[in-house]
Amino acid sequence: MFKSTDIHTVTEFSRKPAEHIKRLADSKRPEILTVNGKAAVVIQDAESYERMAELAEYAESIQTIRKALSEESRSLDDFKKEFEGKLGIER
Repeated sequence: MFKSTDIHTVTEFSRKPAEHIKRLADSKRPEILTVNGKAAVVIQDAESYERMAELAEYAESIQTIRKALSEESRSLDDFKKEFEGKLGIER
């Protein structure tokens, strides 16, 4: 997912933030910023982040729907009878 060109030090970023922001906007790829040679943070442009967040939300929705479809269900009439019975409603 990440290329070696996507990895930079926090010091590099702090010295030339405009260059990084332009590169992020142009490439639409996230960058990893390191501290003492270890990954510390991931940064990306706002548009790409928003798209990623939308895709994550969509995936969660699909997962919820799949789970609901796999669970046992009952008919509306059965639910209605049970609900009316609990409330003492007679028809």
